[in-house]
Amino acid sequence: MASTSPIKRVSTSVLDIAYEEAGPPGGAPVLLMHGFPYDPRAFDGVVGPLATAGCRVIVPYLRGYGETRFLSPRTPRSGQQAAIGKDLLELLDALELPSAVLVGFDWGGRAACVVAALWPHRVRGLVSSNGYAIQNIAAARIPAPAEHEARWWYQYYFHTERGRAGLEAHREEFCKLLWRLWSPNWPFDDATYRRTAASFENPDFVDIVIHSYRHRFGYAPGDPAYEHIETQLAEQPKIPVPTIVLHGEGDGVMGPEESADHARFFMGPYERRLISSVGHDTPQEAPAAVTRAVLDLLRPPGAQS
Repeated sequence: MASTSPIKRVSTSVLDIAYEEAGPPGGAPVLLMHGFPYDPRAFDGVVGPLATAGCRVIVPYLRGYGETRFLSPRTPRSGQQAAIGKDLLELLDALELPSAVLVGFDWGGRAACVVAALWPHRVRGLVSSNGYAIQNIAAARIPAPAEHEARWWYQYYFHTERGRAGLEAHREEFCKLLWRLWSPNWPFDDATYRRTAASFENPDFVDIVIHSYRHRFGYAPGDPAYEHIETQLAEQPKIPVPTIVLHGEGDGVMGPEESADHARFFMGPYERRLISSVGHDTPQEAPAAVTRAVLDLLRPPGAQS
């Protein structure tokens, strides 16, 4: 799927979601969920092989990205985990998909984990970069080891009004810096970055990013409409669906050691695969590994890979 793919749209309770689609309409549905600061271009190397294999591939723009828009100016511009998880659930509903394989990294991985944990009957399988991505907000104020804290400098910057102003004024340069820091072994060029950076011009991008990083540390209230979901997520629910976790050993924001103990959160068939040298943007840096994980989850039990 190239950046010129036709944009489709579907409405949920709060959003007009823009998405791209490839593959046969009757194929096994696979939803590919991007993170911050990325967009569907992260999956360009994954979509074609999955479509060729017979999958119906759907790649949405998250709230605050690209052409996705809120239906009402009165809706809070929330970036909390319950909101992006509910967006994904409602997208499945709007597309009339009883279940699908969910694939995600960063924010997209979090949305996929939320749906897999709370509505597992809607998830045929889960491919999650970096493991269990549901936030433990109650524990978020406990300081982490200094090495981990240093990687999260941008999150603390966003806790300030200076950080909001900085992202507003310098979003393209700022997000490009994060790409370099998070994927230090990936020699992406300016053209590759610019194809994604266009999605950051969404009018809600800054508000949603800032709210996301403040809410997860308890520094901003959530949207009351999602409080019942946040209450369930606070219990750190386990995920019972078949899962493959992918983790790049060169990830500059979340080292592989940080997901090593995540197996305890998965109750179904589970496998963790480390990918040498790959950074944070797993699908763009290692599309073959992501494609293989999806096809392995779709393969009938006992079939040879």
